[in-house]
Amino acid sequence: MTKERLIFKGVSEIVGTEDLGLLILTDETGRLQITIVCDKAMAVQLELRVKRIPITRIMLPEVLCKLLKNSCGLNYEIVIDTIIDGQYRTLLYDKETMETTLIRASDAVLLSVVGGIPIYMESGLMKRQAVIYNENSKGVSLPVNTISDEMLQAALDKAIADENYELASHLRDEKNRRNKKNEKTDN
Repeated sequence: MTKERLIFKGVSEIVGTEDLGLLILTDETGRLQITIVCDKAMAVQLELRVKRIPITRIMLPEVLCKLLKNSCGLNYEIVIDTIIDGQYRTLLYDKETMETTLIRASDAVLLSVVGGIPIYMESGLMKRQAVIYNENSKGVSLPVNTISDEMLQAALDKAIADENYELASHLRDEKNRRNKKNEKTDN
């Protein structure tokens, strides 16, 4: 598997929601970005690290990473390898034993930031999901296939209410694609 190294750039908010945030990651060149939807609690946790708030030194993620590093070394990497039901599938790899553990993508970003664990995305997925990164951008592009079913429905409802029928059609197509996929797996 070929993969691209990701660099955490920061946290952004989703306008119109209070309970969600976006994690911005770029490729090593800083030209391409991907976004990961996260809950408000995770956005707050990452924002604490971005602002280098001193209390984080004694918070659980930092303490656990320090203990693990001292006892057995942190010989891990994180790989985002596909999308399943609007969520990035993310794996924590033990590079010595090759064992994998599923981890929520936003938790993996926090682990990467706190523990210095490199995070990667499978190259083909990166090509499909990435958009051009603009550090001064007022908005962030978010691929529709990476949002939850609830967010997709809310976006569809809003597009219809705003009479943005082209967007509504695109969102409906994504919803139908997911429904068909779920019907196939149920049978």
